[in-house]
Amino acid sequence: MNTNVRSLYHLTMLAVPHLIKTKGNIVNVSSVAGTRSFPNILSYCMSKSAVDQFTKCTALELAPKQVRVNAVNPGVIVTDIHKRGGMDDKAYAEFLERGRATHALGRVGSVDEVADGIVFLASDKASFITGANLPICGGRHVMCPR
Repeated sequence: MNTNVRSLYHLTMLAVPHLIKTKGNIVNVSSVAGTRSFPNILSYCMSKSAVDQFTKCTALELAPKQVRVNAVNPGVIVTDIHKRGGMDDKAYAEFLERGRATHALGRVGSVDEVADGIVFLASDKASFITGANLPICGGRHVMCPR
């Protein structure tokens, strides 16, 4: 909760004066776990759900000042985060393979796919989007967990 909520709040409040002055925008990084329930990651799901709500509430607060606030909600993305958390290579490979069944598109995602969503939300092409939580999860958010 410290990392995903408290730090996000403090950083946002520090940035707000500059964002108002420049008509900037914020793109938070949440997770599909903020929109769905998954076993064995209670704290993570709770903190990402808080990020989603923080995004919506902050969007309402800053909209009159023409500052947009959105978030992306990635599914399983190939990164080193699980290995850094202690998962060995074999377990990580099995986790990624399981992702083929847990994502509607039949695969896990890449960091570039998430980055493209962030770039879009931060761009002028998204100038009429605020308070959105964009799933970039290969359809995992619409599937029923098994």
